[in-house]
Amino acid sequence: MSLVISVRNLSKTYLMGEQTVHALQSASLDIDCGEFVAVVGPSGSGKSTLMHILGCLDRPSSGTYLLDGQDVSRLSDDEISRVRNKKIGFVFQGFNLLSRTSALENVELPLLYDSQARPSAAERRRSALEALHTVGLQGRERHHPNQLSGGQQQRVAIARALMTRPSILLADEPTGNLDSQTSMEVMELFQRLNRERNLTIVLITHEHDVAAYGSRIITFKDGRITSDGSNGPRKDVAGRSDPVAAKRAT
Repeated sequence: MSLVISVRNLSKTYLMGEQTVHALQSASLDIDCGEFVAVVGPSGSGKSTLMHILGCLDRPSSGTYLLDGQDVSRLSDDEISRVRNKKIGFVFQGFNLLSRTSALENVELPLLYDSQARPSAAERRRSALEALHTVGLQGRERHHPNQLSGGQQQRVAIARALMTRPSILLADEPTGNLDSQTSMEVMELFQRLNRERNLTIVLITHEHDVAAYGSRIITFKDGRITSDGSNGPRKDVAGRSDPVAAKRAT
């Protein structure tokens, strides 16, 4: 496998009044293309700070972050924006859908603002329909968010994240607003995208049962990595072993 993310001695500090908060402390890790990595830890452990840096939404206070071999911490804001839009897809806990637009229109948005590719309206529609089909929402294209369940809204958000065909998908507490059954269904979808598209997924969660869907689990506490290891063969929602994860674990 080729290395897609390489982090060395990554630290992030914030000033809160007169107090210095060490959100990340000398974190180092490598992530290969096609890995499904779950980052787990309690609130305030540093996992979301790590995701913001990996997603080029924030810069480290010190250390290096190489994305596909490129030190993104040294890029200008415009260069970082281009890298982020081209290579990274985001899924958040709160869905972040526009309430007055349909599922189809929500999914089209990344291409609508793509100043480089400039796809036509027909191309945007075709790509959005394909993405909605991928996440199992065919027939729901014209529904607005308030006409969809929480799980369906999260599927729309996942479809939107796939629109630029990113090589990395960052998911921050994607099951936080979902019930247990719907969480399982969404996690199975992430597993399928990881298997079928060789999509690198970094999942942030505080729930260990959600983290168990990853093939590798990294644990954070007080801004530091406390453990990092293979999760072994994963199980899908039907209880079957995941052959891809089993192969990686050998």
